Amino acid sequence: MAEVLKQNGYNTAMFGKHHNVQPGAGSAAGPFDQWPTGLGFEYFYGFVRAETDQFSPVLYRGTNAVEPPKDKILDEVLVDDAIDWVHNQKAAAPDKPFFIYLAPGTAHAPHQAPAEWIARFRGCFDHGWDRLREETLARQKKMGVVPETTQLTPRPDAIPAWESLRQDERRVAARMMEVYAAMLAHQDHQFGRLVDELGRMGELRSTLVIFVEGDNGGSAEGGIAGAENWMGTYANGAAERVGDVLSRIDRLGGPDTYGNYPVGWAWATNAPVQWTKKIASHLGGTRNGLVISWPSHIRSRGVRSQFHHIIDIAPTILEAVGLPQPTTVNGIRQQPVDGISMAYSFEAPEAPGRRMTQYFELQASRAIYHDGWLANTRPRKLPWVMSNPKGSPDEYVWELYYLDEDFSQSRDVAAAHPKKLKELQTIFEGEARRNHVLPLDDRESYERARAAQEVGRAGRNRFVYWGRNVSVTDDVAPPMGATSFSIIAEVVMPAGGASGVLLARGSRFGGWSFYLKDGRPVAHHAFTQTQSFEVAATAAVAPGEAVVRYDFDYDGGGTGRGGLMRISVDGREVASGRIERTATFTAGLGETLDVGRDIGNPVLDYGESSVFSGEIRRVEVVRR
Repeated sequence: MAEVLKQNGYNTAMFGKHHNVQPGAGSAAGPFDQWPTGLGFEYFYGFVRAETDQFSPVLYRGTNAVEPPKDKILDEVLVDDAIDWVHNQKAAAPDKPFFIYLAPGTAHAPHQAPAEWIARFRGCFDHGWDRLREETLARQKKMGVVPETTQLTPRPDAIPAWESLRQDERRVAARMMEVYAAMLAHQDHQFGRLVDELGRMGELRSTLVIFVEGDNGGSAEGGIAGAENWMGTYANGAAERVGDVLSRIDRLGGPDTYGNYPVGWAWATNAPVQWTKKIASHLGGTRNGLVISWPSHIRSRGVRSQFHHIIDIAPTILEAVGLPQPTTVNGIRQQPVDGISMAYSFEAPEAPGRRMTQYFELQASRAIYHDGWLANTRPRKLPWVMSNPKGSPDEYVWELYYLDEDFSQSRDVAAAHPKKLKELQTIFEGEARRNHVLPLDDRESYERARAAQEVGRAGRNRFVYWGRNVSVTDDVAPPMGATSFSIIAEVVMPAGGASGVLLARGSRFGGWSFYLKDGRPVAHHAFTQTQSFEVAATAAVAPGEAVVRYDFDYDGGGTGRGGLMRISVDGREVASGRIERTATFTAGLGETLDVGRDIGNPVLDYGESSVFSGEIRRVEVVRR
């Protein structure tokens, strides 16, 4: 989209989340063809992973890492930068059109927001997720965004009723929803600032604004009880006790937490449809609100109820600006665009929908929409459980719904219409084959991600870093989860001793730090933000050249286990001890491996600075 507009006279800029870089291409070596600046955006400011910490984000400008903002949360900084970009673009070329893509990290985990915004929602969710769904559907009907005949789908058996929770569980769960609501409201406020500024500049009337709330349903990866550290509980097997979280309840949503709300809220925020993110078979995992504004061209305000898909946005923009869908770009013949423009609905709210067919699939959870009908598989894999289902993806049970009369997928009519179900299954097979979906794979996504990361590492077992100020993304960093490894650091110690990081990876929510404190080598592992293990030498390294070595011997027998950490200086062991539990996946997902410092969200509080005050000549990491 950006490349086509750029070549047709537009300035193009992107701000925020870009989770579209292949494993092995996220670091300084590139290739950068899948980064925003390789996809037609002349300017990029944001993060290049699934998520990042709102208080300590890992950010890039173009393809270069930049320091995170101070005293401002990420969503605010992104909009500040977008406004600055528009000001400069209009100053240089006031008549030149622009294209902005703004993708904030909200409301992906970690759920974080300014404290004053969280306070606004205190007590708003004490009535629980069952009531919230009822209230939501009533509002939707009153606003006319769903038909009056829409039924509220039942709560899945795997999700507990609000009334079944203990009082302390309700209090923690309600607070987590307050954090989520605050994060969402704060993001809306930031987006509003950008829209207001375009209005103040006189640009809004002629600007096409397309707003999509979310890119999937509410996330259930926080688990039944929610999580103060969702990566810890979901991916690393950490256990959080409600009483402990309750004792820290005022910290939820702040910089010391990496949370995600309970499954019940994820389900409730998708009312009135069924299920959540990662369930591609049901609309709770795929359906989102879309708002389009174009004051100079859309005069018939109101609801449009035609069935459309995210792939229809690009053709809509092209039709709006009067450009054909290109058959070649930069000399490369293009794959045909599947999207269908929605522009026909701008002045014809009741026009028949033009998208007749659309498939959905994620980890073998699948569905097919065709001419008002939706056939889909029944979920076999709970999205908050990190395990693989038994049996073949071909064994999934199918359901059938007639969406034209059943907006929320509330009445399965497969038994009454077996021929229609068979027809739609045949259509799915054709769409799946055409779009390279087959063979179906219902393994846990992290299992497949590990395989992909090995591609990025190109099978290496030795990783060498020459000097300080080196940062590499997780996809090209050495494996340090569920494995034995050694770190050999060649340093020069100053006469007064040195402190700071030799090598760090991850964050306080899950990560490693190998550092010196007052000249003494230390190995620190943060299993979660509240549970860590440390092995430290008692004597400082002598001034001059030295080799500081860390050897971790993993216990084996699965993931999340511990091992023996040994520290030596110039070949002499100076400390050893147990690291009882280890994080298989460091958190957050955008954190880096750093040499000579610890950027982003640090593994621990180093005091004044994490920067190593001596000289680092070489660091080698060996997977054993």
